[in-house]
Amino acid sequence: MFRVNDVVMYGSYGICRISAIEKRNFFGDEQDYYVLRHIHDVKSTAYVPLNNQETVGKLHPICTKEEVDDLILHMKDAAPAWIANDTVRNEEYNKITKSGDRYAIIMMLKSIYVHRQKLALVRKKLPSTDEKFFKNAENLLFEEFAYALGIEKADVKKYIRSHIGDDHQSGDGSLIDKN
Repeated sequence: MFRVNDVVMYGSYGICRISAIEKRNFFGDEQDYYVLRHIHDVKSTAYVPLNNQETVGKLHPICTKEEVDDLILHMKDAAPAWIANDTVRNEEYNKITKSGDRYAIIMMLKSIYVHRQKLALVRKKLPSTDEKFFKNAENLLFEEFAYALGIEKADVKKYIRSHIGDDHQSGDGSLIDKN
């Protein structure tokens, strides 16, 4: 169970501080809720019912620097698998993004990245839906990494590159490009 003032990642919502645990009456049913305030937009509030395991399951502690470094190693070693069916792929990516599962997000990002690179070789672009999933997932992951590392989100790619080494320049399908 989380406590007031804990900083957590909440699915695709992002990094939040638990500002309160209080009873609320939504939909005629009074129950206890976590009151979450997004760290970058304190006016943005989410209410998570404590008795709903599915929504509480989307809350997890912010990763540590050591966990970030492990995730970066996983990023380098991940073997991507492209889902050819657009509908199935979109459903899977939506589920992954909402889950907040960092490893699944990294696999998704790497799959999209590698596919984007393959398309670029034949002068084609990634479909806009896949590009949107990529940008949203990358934003969530980098937001958490930045918070855990105590750096700006804009510096996360540089940090990852410094830990992956120069392999990202060799076209091996690494997640991070030079930009």
